[in-house]
Amino acid sequence: MPEPLGDLSYTWPFLAAIVIGYLFGSIPFGLVLTKMAGLGDIRKIGSGNIGTTNVLRTGNKGLALATLLLDGGKGAVVVLIANIYLTQDYAVLAGGAAFLGHLFPVWLKFKGGKGVATFIGVMLAVSWPAGIAVALTWLLVAFAMRYSSLAALVSAALAPVYIYALSQTPLFGSVYYGDLQRIELTAFMAILIFIRHHENIGRLVKGKESKIGKK
Repeated sequence: MPEPLGDLSYTWPFLAAIVIGYLFGSIPFGLVLTKMAGLGDIRKIGSGNIGTTNVLRTGNKGLALATLLLDGGKGAVVVLIANIYLTQDYAVLAGGAAFLGHLFPVWLKFKGGKGVATFIGVMLAVSWPAGIAVALTWLLVAFAMRYSSLAALVSAALAPVYIYALSQTPLFGSVYYGDLQRIELTAFMAILIFIRHHENIGRLVKGKESKIGKK
């Protein structure tokens, strides 16, 4: 007989995945690193975002790379931990919570980043072939067009397609999950990335968006 919905054995892993995922995701590495480096509050520089692209505007490429790795890593880590100690379903939940934590961190009055690095980190953890495809798409568009926001939008839009397409491939079918829950998670994150980039979309349309490397 299935356990009741309110049973502790059911609710604790559900809550653990959400809380731990959110708390990990809400760590504002870009803000922490720039303050430790004596560069002040990253929210008062450039776009005011706490992510990699804005850290790069400080001129410190090392800090920008560290922000990229840490923001991506926190998304991947919570998924892997939940997958090891809980289940694959809770791993998806933890990844979504980490992504929301980066976008809406409680420590910064719920005003966080745009989630691109964390999105890629979660993607790599729940579906490494699709995650690699997303990362390569971002690099290709960023290199060709020099717009970080455009690269993020194209990558996010194609991410659910990559998940679906690769889940139909026998070669990868037993390697990663590729089921409906992963597609739903990816689509959910992609929609939020588009919402968070609404101002960037407006500037791209008007030809006023800043290019990568511009302080």
